[in-house]
Amino acid sequence: MFQGRKTRHSIGWSLGIGIGLGVVAVLMIGGVWPQTPLHATATDRVDSFAMSSGLVDENVEAVYFLDFLTGDLNAVVMGRQSGHFTGYFKANVAADMGIDNAKNPRYMMITGTVDLRRSSRLQYSQAVVYVAEVTSGKVAAYAIPWSSGLQQGGQGGVQPLIPIASTRFRNGVAGIAKSGS
Repeated sequence: MFQGRKTRHSIGWSLGIGIGLGVVAVLMIGGVWPQTPLHATATDRVDSFAMSSGLVDENVEAVYFLDFLTGDLNAVVMGRQSGHFTGYFKANVAADMGIDNAKNPRYMMITGTVDLRRSSRLQYSQAVVYVAEVTSGKVAAYAIPWSSGLQQGGQGGVQPLIPIASTRFRNGVAGIAKSGS
């Protein structure tokens, strides 16, 4: 008699937990449960090239390419409606950081998210690309000058990537060495 009551009690708890998990699953699938969007970036490299991605604007992403041999940093942006690349941007990190390409620079590159102030004159992308040169210990951050109109029809030609800031990460951080507008 005591054994039967214990079994019914555990079946009741199991059934209650199962119904509760089912309700949560239905709410999540039905879109009623609060959702947090996930944004992923990726970075890869092969030999003397690195590639990374980062958000430019809501649902618009840029792909960044760094050529270690020349120090050229290029970015392309895919237009949401056209399905074509509509934005082209370029900088030379070797020149910006005073790196001698003849000394075989060793670069690292990643993207990060930052909410830089936007003015009526200039808006920045939501992501910045960080480029570090290991032997000199220098790092710089670049942003795309962005207008939501660029995703429609393109900006015509190659625009400059804007150097936002640079500093040293080796031998102590010396503070901001350079700051953009």
